[in-house]
Amino acid sequence: MPTKIAILGGGAMATACAILLNEHQDQQVSMWLRSADLAREITETRENKRLLPGVQIPQEIEVTGDIEQAVADAEFLVVAIPSAFLRTSLEQLAPALNSNRPTISVVKGLEPETHQRPSEIITDVLGTRSVIAVGGPSHAEEIARRLPATVVAASGDLSLAKRVQSMFATDRFRVYANVDLIGVEVAGAVKNVIAIAAGICDGLGFGDNAKSALMTRGIVEMSRFGAYFGAEESTFSGLAGIGDLITTCISPYGRNRLVGRRLGEGESLSEILESMDAVAEGVKTTQAVMEISDQNDIDMPISQEIYRVLFEEKSPLEATQTLMNRPYKIE
Repeated sequence: MPTKIAILGGGAMATACAILLNEHQDQQVSMWLRSADLAREITETRENKRLLPGVQIPQEIEVTGDIEQAVADAEFLVVAIPSAFLRTSLEQLAPALNSNRPTISVVKGLEPETHQRPSEIITDVLGTRSVIAVGGPSHAEEIARRLPATVVAASGDLSLAKRVQSMFATDRFRVYANVDLIGVEVAGAVKNVIAIAAGICDGLGFGDNAKSALMTRGIVEMSRFGAYFGAEESTFSGLAGIGDLITTCISPYGRNRLVGRRLGEGESLSEILESMDAVAEGVKTTQAVMEISDQNDIDMPISQEIYRVLFEEKSPLEATQTLMNRPYKIE
């Protein structure tokens, strides 16, 4: 019997994961979408036209708005719901998700109200279960089109991480096993804050030198923040850290970079968010990062300035000047 995997979410990453997992003949994939109308549309057209236009979804993938149908007999869940909506979505779905089946998270972000990572939200709402985080440079737009990519699957249980490694791996998608769940989740969250800063660099026309320096100091902040939670330093020099940061800061697909670029060009945050179809996780994550760093005296100068631009109406240019005029230090 094939292994059934149920994906929760109807976004670009959920769709890409479904296509990827379906490449294994011994795996049966279903997708649950909140919108029954959208589920019917995708079932009929075999395309997520709004978020992944031109990408065909194989007929073997079941797409449904019925959660009971989606998760029936599923051995694994894949959660691909934006972190801003993760808790409320899981609370609504909890009656159908009450078993202890392992749950794979491709969610990146921190919850502003609780400061919890995605794996913590999942276990908080659904109860104790094994959670595996998949992270790294992995834009859905490229994965769905079978462009080569490499990520990590992280769990405190190495055998479970290896199981997920084999479930996702294809000839175009390489997966490493990792035991630092905390580090992979922290890296996936904080890199989005730095990506907003990288976008501001683009919007202000600062050039390559500025963005390179920003990314380098950004990985320092990510590592510093992760160390507070007990993450392994090496994680931040790997795929989940510097790898994902590079992609997010340079890619035209990067939603957080786009937010930053438009801020640098003079638009307001409200104007930007109202015009976007997809969710820029870094905006709400910035709130959580700043609260945690302030409460625990973690030095996060770039993140602090991004918070002030997003929520205190500080201009991007003023924020830049603040960073450039900080006291001189030894690297």
